[in-house]
Amino acid sequence: MNDIVQTSAGPTAAPISYSRKDFESDQTVRWCPGCGDYSILAQVQRVMPRICAEMNLRRDQIVFVSGIGCSSRFPYYMNTYGFHTIHGRAPTVATGLAVSRPDLQVWVITGDGDGLSIGGNHFLHCLRRNVDLKILLFNNRIYGLTKGQYSPTSERGKRTKSSPMGTFEEPINPLYTALTAGATFAARAIATDAPHLQEMLLRAARHRGTAFIEIFQNCNVFNDEAFDHFSDRSVRDERVIYLKHGQPILFGKNRDKTIIINSGASGLKPLVVDVADVPAERQIVFREDADPNFFGRFLALMDEHAYPMSLGVYQAHDKPIYDDQLDAQIAQAMSLQGRGDFFSYLHQGDTWEVR
Repeated sequence: MNDIVQTSAGPTAAPISYSRKDFESDQTVRWCPGCGDYSILAQVQRVMPRICAEMNLRRDQIVFVSGIGCSSRFPYYMNTYGFHTIHGRAPTVATGLAVSRPDLQVWVITGDGDGLSIGGNHFLHCLRRNVDLKILLFNNRIYGLTKGQYSPTSERGKRTKSSPMGTFEEPINPLYTALTAGATFAARAIATDAPHLQEMLLRAARHRGTAFIEIFQNCNVFNDEAFDHFSDRSVRDERVIYLKHGQPILFGKNRDKTIIINSGASGLKPLVVDVADVPAERQIVFREDADPNFFGRFLALMDEHAYPMSLGVYQAHDKPIYDDQLDAQIAQAMSLQGRGDFFSYLHQGDTWEVR
């Protein structure tokens, strides 16, 4: 991905050659040594030249918008346009930018604290509206910037500075929340699997509408090894399912295991079995274009300690985007009423004189 990639600078201009270095800013990266954010930054910088080439974008047509938190330093480290906004409101600022400048590709950078606590409402409505932007949610299951309090995604019983006896709250599942909010593209990745993360970033960039990726990343200071039970290279083959559209769900070092769904008195329950013991008609073929994707939601809710973790694209389908519908409504209003005059409207009717 470090190869130089060419993209057009406009309808008549010669192609521009981009490499990863073109997307590295002159700012010193200030995250804790060993933080998973470094890997996410590196993969975004590596994949950007290809995104620009595929979508015929210039670097000045890429914008990163962030809120507050460790992840929200991201725009400083990308040599593109960017906004460092306020806590939880990055999707709101990004929405305004996306609908007013359809020539731009807008990325939202947020974290489990920023995006799912104070920003939860904005996150949900952005997905519901299907605004044409990309949301990367860095999930380390802890408040890192404010020094180790439990976050909305911290597991039940988590002992932290703000929950010394263990939190009794049920955690939010970001991916499941996105799916139930009507996300047209929802995926999950881990920071330590660079090739797969790059693939997810490319898929998100190609999607028209709100593309959401939950990225597990380690906070080695306040929540170290939170994901090692499935993300560590020594166990990943046995503990991770890589979802592939139109293909059976397989995992294991020899791809010899699968999951079937059993029904009983207590309802539906997943069961890990050997592929050799399952008739072909009982093997589940995963589809990411089902709307709504009930099996995707089922996978998103599976206990990650009792069952393997599923990574990949859970949902991807086309749906009218908010931006186009807003433009169409404005055009309709103008065709019926003509082009308005803002200042004439402002001064008509009831007015008040302040003395």
